[in-house]
Amino acid sequence: MKILLVDDHGVVREGLRRLLSIHFNATIFDAADVESALEIYKRDWPDVIVLDLNLEGTGGLEMLRRVLVTDDNAKIIIFSMHHEPVYAVRALRSGARGYISKSAPVDELITGIRKVADGGQYIDRDLASRIAVSQISTDDPLKSLSIREIEILRLLGQGKSMTTISENLGIAYKTVANICTQMKVKLGVDRTADLIRLAVETLKS
Repeated sequence: MKILLVDDHGVVREGLRRLLSIHFNATIFDAADVESALEIYKRDWPDVIVLDLNLEGTGGLEMLRRVLVTDDNAKIIIFSMHHEPVYAVRALRSGARGYISKSAPVDELITGIRKVADGGQYIDRDLASRIAVSQISTDDPLKSLSIREIEILRLLGQGKSMTTISENLGIAYKTVANICTQMKVKLGVDRTADLIRLAVETLKS
């Protein structure tokens, strides 16, 4: 089996590499950013990608989309500090095969990789329960947002300007501005400052 680890923290990548080497007879690749990860994927075609969402620049949700454009059968597990159901639901609806919080026990990650490698899906137990509750609740302000809107909201919450966001995502500034306007309408806020505040409060880890 071949596994690709994508995380912008070197310590995390090294720790995962050592952990997975104990549990799997696998060739393990790693990358710190989307472009490097895509290059490895197209060259080595790993069986499973373990992907962080909170990558510097182009985020994990955008990488998920780009990998699936290349290979709609790609087996991708999100492994993220973001434990909010909204992230997991968006990622799974967008084609991820699994979602595991970095706060979950180690055995959940090992089980998840095995399940996804075998063609299944996996969500860590705590997050699965929270997703079930969130789907019943009607007070989640982010349910109406698309994957692109969530990605832009995440970057706004990191303090990125719309110019920087357009450069990171490879889309026009006007497109970013229009999406921000759409999010204001959906979320019931009037100013970009309110949108940023909501991003920080709602998407915090």
